[in-house]
Amino acid sequence: MSTTTNVPDDPEITIIMPCLNESRTLATCITKARGWLAAARVKGEIVVGDNGSTDGSQQIAREAGARVVDVPLRGYGAALYYASLNARGRYLVMGDSDDSYDFSDLSPFIEKLREGYDLVMGNRFAGGIKAGAMPWKNRYIGNPILTGIGRVFFHSPARDFHCGLRGFSKKAFRRLDLRTTGMEYASEMVIKATLLGMRITEVPTTLSPDGRDRPPHLRPWRDGWRHLRFMLLYSPRWLFLVPGLLLLAAGGAALAWLLPGPRRFLGVVLDVHTLVYAAAGMLIGFQAIAFAAFSKVFAIAEGLLPPDPALDRIFKYVTLETGLLLGLLLVLGGFAGTFASVFYWRSQSFGPLDPARVLRAVIPSALAIALGSQVVFSSFFMSVLGLRIRRPGQEP
Repeated sequence: MSTTTNVPDDPEITIIMPCLNESRTLATCITKARGWLAAARVKGEIVVGDNGSTDGSQQIAREAGARVVDVPLRGYGAALYYASLNARGRYLVMGDSDDSYDFSDLSPFIEKLREGYDLVMGNRFAGGIKAGAMPWKNRYIGNPILTGIGRVFFHSPARDFHCGLRGFSKKAFRRLDLRTTGMEYASEMVIKATLLGMRITEVPTTLSPDGRDRPPHLRPWRDGWRHLRFMLLYSPRWLFLVPGLLLLAAGGAALAWLLPGPRRFLGVVLDVHTLVYAAAGMLIGFQAIAFAAFSKVFAIAEGLLPPDPALDRIFKYVTLETGLLLGLLLVLGGFAGTFASVFYWRSQSFGPLDPARVLRAVIPSALAIALGSQVVFSSFFMSVLGLRIRRPGQEP
């Protein structure tokens, strides 16, 4: 539900403030924003996305000249999303309503948006962090680490991944199709903008101590983990593919090294016992690689990630048929090794065998059967994920 007050026709900018019990600072933020709109002669509106405040914040917002969007779904991301959905401006600027960001000077954001940038990020480290404005663990641990991961994983240009003051066009908002409802909404916005190839820039932003008389909604360790988890889930390459390739390569190298016989390494003799772990590493590595492919295809199909031309090129050659053929060859090779081991056992009248000798044939054979079976099943599952299903109501 949205209530309207003093909304100009066809505003150029909508200033969005998420709110959950911000009666102490909300009016100040709205007053600053209205002052900037008047001073800069920008036609705009102020929209408060309220998360169910119980302290009268809604009435305070209306009396201060803002439009209130009642958001029944709890969460920082939900408040911002539904407020943005109801925004009428061509450009949107979002910022926390705790008076930690300065709404009296949004000119750098609107200037960059007018230049054609899709997303304009504030940078608190470039603009200045006042004493007491950011906990030390956020300033020196959380933000640098998460920003660094975001830059490495996604090649994002942002140097302050979690600045709460940022601007974006309404067109970009629609294209982003954001899904998260919690604090990770901030990460999703930057990551998807980067993956979609949108134009991103930064402007210096000052962070001041908030004006609350209660603890903030942010929980550094919990919300930091949520951001990290989201980044990992949005990057199957780093969560599954890279570890899987390393495990598969290391296991395969160890297997090939140990097959001829025992090896001495750093004064320790490695034998068939290590061979078992090498085989296990290869199996786990393949599973991780398969999960990377499954995650990528599913995320693209659901609109969580943009289409990947490289993946399309790979799938021109890696098909269900090639997977089935490779899997069948591995299974047949495994059974061939197994039968050879049984024939050798028969030659020994099915009596006791030398484990070190027999296991060098049995372990690779069992690995080939298990790995081949996984290739077959994974190929079928990948084909299921890749099916183009006509949903009810869609034209064929």
